[in-house]
Amino acid sequence: MGKATRGEIRFILNSTVVHLENVTPTLTLLDYLRLERQLTGTKEGCAEGDCGACTVLVGRLGTRGLVYESVNACIRFVGSLDACHVVTIEHLSDLNGRLHPVQQAMVDHHGSQCGFCTPGIVMSLYGLWLETPKPDAPLIEKTLQGNLCRCTGYEAILNAAKAMGDTDSSGDKLTVTHDAISAKLAEMRDGCRVEIDSEGGKVIVPGSIDDLAEVLEAYPDSTIVAGSTDVGLWVTKHMKDIAPAVFINNLVELQTIEDDAQGLTFGAGVTYTEAFSTMARRYPTMGAFWDRIGGEQVRNMGTVGGNIANGSPIGDTPPPLIALGASVTLRKGAASRTIPLEDFFIDYGKQDRQPGEFVTSVHVPDLPEGDRFAVYKISKRRDEDISAVCGAFRLALDEAGRVASVRIAFGGMAATPKRALAVEAVLTGKAWNEATIEAAMTAFEDDYTPLTDWRASADYRMLATKNLLKRFFLETRGDAVQVSRYESALAEA
Repeated sequence: MGKATRGEIRFILNSTVVHLENVTPTLTLLDYLRLERQLTGTKEGCAEGDCGACTVLVGRLGTRGLVYESVNACIRFVGSLDACHVVTIEHLSDLNGRLHPVQQAMVDHHGSQCGFCTPGIVMSLYGLWLETPKPDAPLIEKTLQGNLCRCTGYEAILNAAKAMGDTDSSGDKLTVTHDAISAKLAEMRDGCRVEIDSEGGKVIVPGSIDDLAEVLEAYPDSTIVAGSTDVGLWVTKHMKDIAPAVFINNLVELQTIEDDAQGLTFGAGVTYTEAFSTMARRYPTMGAFWDRIGGEQVRNMGTVGGNIANGSPIGDTPPPLIALGASVTLRKGAASRTIPLEDFFIDYGKQDRQPGEFVTSVHVPDLPEGDRFAVYKISKRRDEDISAVCGAFRLALDEAGRVASVRIAFGGMAATPKRALAVEAVLTGKAWNEATIEAAMTAFEDDYTPLTDWRASADYRMLATKNLLKRFFLETRGDAVQVSRYESALAEA
């Protein structure tokens, strides 16, 4: 048992401190806002984190202090909000009752028509405004990846975003109250375990990583919820019972990033957003790829460890991490073990993770000088879409131009993320030329037997996979074909 236990979730909603003793595992922030607090400016659209109509900001204390991030309220559970500050559209008018600069810019530039999507777009732009009041076009586009608008065609919204830093912002509530909110959230972080029992099941928020290990030994069949970008859909789309639900997004021990000569080590609770700059700097190809994982709200919530632990055959991060030779560390009780990431995935829906065991960190080795590395995502939409195929390649050539070593991994081609061992065998020791590539392409049929589903046919997947090998070959020969959309974001990394 943890050193202390309390029976309520505590957080700040706009300017009000909230204490909730009756929280079910599946209570979403969207339902709480609309049904229990009548804050109906936050809209329900897709209920799966795709459209952005439900966007709110959630502030939490981290390594950079108090940071506010846009999130999808439709798949964010109230159980994950302990010691957080939730900000909705109703809180944006300044202390004198005037529209916020972001809202005023949307009015001035006619950025709203039917208005349904507008609150979510405003909240996404508000989160951007807090970090970068005068953003450039690529950063605006990146910010709005997770917000759909069927009326405006976006030009008016982009114009509003470019102008939102031109208005007096001295009355911004989050700026004025920053220190007071930070102090209050720090006070709420008391290190206690939260345990709430209701008719809907048990909610647990561990007070530390050691407490998490104790909780999972006591409840080995519980559902671990980190970013809820996947688990949220289990509830909203499949009506799945996730009790007991263990929420771990508060555990700072799982949110560390270690960057040294050996490579990167991410705590399992590090979000895509938090990992971006370091990952893009160490492995530049990953920068443009990383920005195609969900939309901004999903990247702010989703975690690297969660994407691995769920074991999806179409998860975005496993193929490139496997190609890079990553390993994963798991813990059960006081014991830990580390295994190659590729060995973690056993079969569809089955991973090498025992009851009560959880992922603590992921280590990604340094890329030696001279090694070539690339990752490609094939999907129906460029932005905010699930992969049909995701392929990653790592190559080392000897002085004679022969393949000294190669690692190729794909998602969407098998029941798990999987290496192309037959292709690797054909390539190893051979000259890196077009004839070798043509010979190796047929070996993909020995490695994979893809399925046909609504994302892509089996034939399409196989053809795309073979062509990605050729694309990688052409790029290593200097025929650069990959275009980066987010130059400014990558430059900052």
